[in-house]
Amino acid sequence: MIECQDVHKYYGDYHALRGIDLTIRAGEFFSLLGPSGCGKTTLLRTIAGFEDISSGAVLIDSKRMEDVPANKRPTNMVFQSYAIFPHLTVAQNVAFGLRRDPRGKDEKARLVDEALGMVGLGGYGGRAAHALSGGQRQRVALARALILKPKVLLLDEPLSALDRKMREQMQVELIKLQRQVGITFVLVTHDQEEALVMSDRIAVMFEGEIAQLDGPEALYARPVSRRVADFIGVMNFLPAQVMSESAGIVTVDVPGLGVVELPASQISNSDPGDTGPMIGFRPETMTLLGPGQPRQQARETGATIDEVVYYGDMTYYDLRLDGSARLDGKARTVRISMRNVFGRDVQEVGTRTRLAWSPGSLVLFR
Repeated sequence: MIECQDVHKYYGDYHALRGIDLTIRAGEFFSLLGPSGCGKTTLLRTIAGFEDISSGAVLIDSKRMEDVPANKRPTNMVFQSYAIFPHLTVAQNVAFGLRRDPRGKDEKARLVDEALGMVGLGGYGGRAAHALSGGQRQRVALARALILKPKVLLLDEPLSALDRKMREQMQVELIKLQRQVGITFVLVTHDQEEALVMSDRIAVMFEGEIAQLDGPEALYARPVSRRVADFIGVMNFLPAQVMSESAGIVTVDVPGLGVVELPASQISNSDPGDTGPMIGFRPETMTLLGPGQPRQQARETGATIDEVVYYGDMTYYDLRLDGSARLDGKARTVRISMRNVFGRDVQEVGTRTRLAWSPGSLVLFR
């Protein structure tokens, strides 16, 4: 549905987009994810036609867009601010895009009712827009965009103004809506969890470039670089010493974990400025064992609990691994997450404990 071919964008001397090559499939929920200033909103605005590109090409539905103004493109956008007119009713806001449409009044009213039904606001047409909650205003903005039946719906951080509970609820509603209408959704967000929950595929951007484009599971479990790993969720990093490499297997010595053999599928790239090889693993991939609890995974490591943070459904532990200072004298602390299931006690700060883990949970960045 969307193709970006070697897209560059300059603002004076500032190189905002640096050779973006990207294909977004028809009917896909696609996310552009990255920190502030990485170029994700600029890329979205070039697709929408609000920004000209300096070089390259943008195609939508196989048609080049360089001479097509924003209002003629088969796209519509939902902005972060929603841009709801407070002096109009819900129905008047939704119908705003139809003001130049030649269809009759009754047909427009039917389209408004249809659009409001899509977003779960049937019967709200006569309500004053200023009397709506944040989640309802967001739905009105969606209905106003969908009433024009675009081929692509562009979403510029549409949930950032909502509180956490409402944001989580609207994430599920957007997923359902996208499946219902079947059009391509392109979401810009800086919220890693939001992108992982909602997307079929995600492009992670840094400094105007795409660092990795993948599905949520692959992106989380096998990041292609340490920078991507550090940005997506929480990852622990420990220094590693490469001991040998043979037939696609790398043997590394990791202070606190010991000697581990890793296949090529668990090896990723380091980034400029990294000080040397590092082992990374997610907090949930290791298990804190209770007193007398048998080993559950392939390896076991002794540790001391330095900090405990209780979140209700989860407890996070900061652990000082035995032997983690072996190579350079610096003790390393890692973060482990444990779900608070019935019968599992929360361990206390200062407790000597055991950590069970598997080499399959590790990623080597080199």
